[in-house]
Amino acid sequence: MARVLSVQGERRRRLEDGWSFLIDEGGDWSHPDVIPSDAVWRAAKVPGVLAQALIEQGCRYEHLPPLDGIDCWYRLSFENEVEADLVFHGLATLAEIFLDGALVLSSDNMFVREAIRSIQPGQHDLHIRFRSVLREIDTKKGRARWRPRMIVPSGLRHIRTTALGRLPGFAPPTPPVGPYRAVELIEHGPLRLRDAAVRAEVDRRGATLAVKVDVATPEVDSGTLFCGERHVAFEKQGEGRLVAELRLVAYEPWFPHSIGAPKLYDVHAEIGGVSVDLGRTGFRRVDLSRGEDGADFALSVNGAPLVCLGAVWTGADPHSLDGSRQTLAPLLEAVRDAGMNMLRVPGILYYESDDFYELCDELGIMVWQDFAFANFDYPIDAPEFRASVAREAAEFLSRVEASPSLAVTCGGSEVYQQAAMMGIAEAKWRSPLYEELLPEAVRQQRPDVIYVENSPSGGALPFQSDYGVSHYYGVGAYRRPLDDARRANVRFATECLGFSCPPETASILRNFGSAQIASPLWEPRIPRDMGALQDFRDVTEHYMRLLYGCEPERLRASDPDRYLDLARACVAETMTSTISEWRRCGSEVRGALVWFLKDLWPGPGWGVLDSDRLPKSSYYALKRAFAPAQTFLIDEGVNGLHLHLVNAGPETLEGDASLTCYRDGRTIVMHATRSIRVAPGQVSVTRDIAFWGGFFDTALAYNFGPPSHDVTVAAFRPKDNPDHVLEAFHFPLGFGIARAECGLRAGVVFDGAGFALMLTVDSFAQSVCIECEEFLPEDNWFHLAPGKQKRIALRPLRPSATHPRGSVRALNGKRVAYEWRPA
Repeated sequence: MARVLSVQGERRRRLEDGWSFLIDEGGDWSHPDVIPSDAVWRAAKVPGVLAQALIEQGCRYEHLPPLDGIDCWYRLSFENEVEADLVFHGLATLAEIFLDGALVLSSDNMFVREAIRSIQPGQHDLHIRFRSVLREIDTKKGRARWRPRMIVPSGLRHIRTTALGRLPGFAPPTPPVGPYRAVELIEHGPLRLRDAAVRAEVDRRGATLAVKVDVATPEVDSGTLFCGERHVAFEKQGEGRLVAELRLVAYEPWFPHSIGAPKLYDVHAEIGGVSVDLGRTGFRRVDLSRGEDGADFALSVNGAPLVCLGAVWTGADPHSLDGSRQTLAPLLEAVRDAGMNMLRVPGILYYESDDFYELCDELGIMVWQDFAFANFDYPIDAPEFRASVAREAAEFLSRVEASPSLAVTCGGSEVYQQAAMMGIAEAKWRSPLYEELLPEAVRQQRPDVIYVENSPSGGALPFQSDYGVSHYYGVGAYRRPLDDARRANVRFATECLGFSCPPETASILRNFGSAQIASPLWEPRIPRDMGALQDFRDVTEHYMRLLYGCEPERLRASDPDRYLDLARACVAETMTSTISEWRRCGSEVRGALVWFLKDLWPGPGWGVLDSDRLPKSSYYALKRAFAPAQTFLIDEGVNGLHLHLVNAGPETLEGDASLTCYRDGRTIVMHATRSIRVAPGQVSVTRDIAFWGGFFDTALAYNFGPPSHDVTVAAFRPKDNPDHVLEAFHFPLGFGIARAECGLRAGVVFDGAGFALMLTVDSFAQSVCIECEEFLPEDNWFHLAPGKQKRIALRPLRPSATHPRGSVRALNGKRVAYEWRPA
């Protein structure tokens, strides 16, 4: 059933208060009546899960019980005044539901909804038993053709649940057990709906809104559908079914925020004199081009070509699986503010909440949704498993049927790759699950959405980066040189650039105490691929050596603060270098989704946001690199330094660009300015010689005599917004060259827009880091050219924040304190 927000006269009540839980370690209690009277019930949150309850009551990760190996009970007493339905929007995972002592329902799929219909008025006792996943696995038979190492246990392939919490290389041991989505009591009014389907489609003639409603209330056979300022009458189509189709010739299309406005329309109906809120929808067309050779993966929205930039979504809270608007909104706003126009929900996760999709619709963030399959050889030939999966897919697609943000659905994550990398023949790793069942479900319910068999897939081997969709870790896990980002000829990276990235100092102190990286908790939380000889700290340290010429192991022991700063700067520079290659003029890359958005627990994880949802250096680097308008400097060796100006927006970009070379970070060696104009959706390229008018070895490729300069700065000042300067930097002698102490100065100002930090330097400042109590800087880990003043807005982290104070430093500068002092 599509999402129906409300029906006039209907009472929807979430059962959130009064829940308690109980652990049954041995699985001995099969019925509420046999639970000992002296058993200890403890308060629980619903929606919520067992790990969340235990952690909130003081249990540490290291002391959690084996959550997949135990049974757990939840209970609640409730009362309804009229006949009602009890709906369970998500139960993780093997659940038995007892109402007033009777077993009324069993569920074995975390991803489907369950309901008890027509509960009579009165006081009721509800018990839910969540059975052990491990004990259930022991009852399953059948040999898998391959066994992945990343997800444990291997028998999980039989169980329809998330891999989250079962990923020992990079996630906390918190597999979800419990009612993780809302439990809702629905007392029906004069109109009762059995089902509703809302579909928005676009073709060359315009937009169409088609709605089908199945009505359970007798004698209701008429109504009106409303969308925006238009309306049309429903027609009766068989007993209890009403259909309406509303055609819009003139309408505002929905766009991802990076290239337009995410326009939404309210949809509601009047049926039998009762108002029904059907939510909001948007009208857009998503097309896929595979190119002449079939190797491309290029999306366009409403005919506008799009480079999809973003990250892999990891949920707002791995402990609770909280999918509420209140929790999701700040995180998704940070996604939009970073210039990200796409999120991928991976197969290792779960299907996100309705609020998630509503917010992505509103914010203009496209969603690539993997179905919840990852790595395993799933038993699709088993009839019960196949039927459960078919129901799961149909329910998810129905729930997001009207969501314009859903752009791509995908069979799952790394299933084809896993088998292919183990040498298994293609005929054995292809599956009717991804070739037949799932694509057919998408064709039936979301024909406007692109379907992909697997992530990655395409080409002679599914993991090769130059064909279709890939998981690119050449720069990253495979420790290739930075220029591999070009040589790999990536088309669309649905995962890329995984690094162990330390959070900021305040986050480390908060979660690891004064010991910081010497804490015994730090090293176990460094992400790793199970079975690999290296972890991702090794990956980050490889690029620290490459970029800065340092000795990370020695620094870790002798100067951990310097070590952490170089690690943060290294990840930022490496990501900037790769994204600039992929956004340059002539690049064939049409998508780059970074692995991943947010850390799952405190530590030096893959996320560009830490577990407290605060930005790391990599977030700020991507925020600059992903901006719809941005400039990059690309070193083309003996062909010189090329300035690329990206204009992904809908308007022409025009202004003045300058190129400046500095010696010792202070003395101007060369400087020139020229006007540049870039059409919407285009990238311009300007060679350095176009600035100089004659030969100058800007990239220091020819080695004629001693180096003339050590840093080059490009700056573009848009004509319509001259205060918003786009900058790019090039270090012809490398990032680690010694530079003069920069003479950094900082002061806080306050105006009608709020607080801001004003920075100036005497000479070039490399990788400037701002620390601020109670406030968050809009930019960080940036370079600062001499003779320029930079204003960085400071946003309060909480309403109680009063005035900014903190410190700022650069890799080549001393720490400088600042504090707001009112006049």
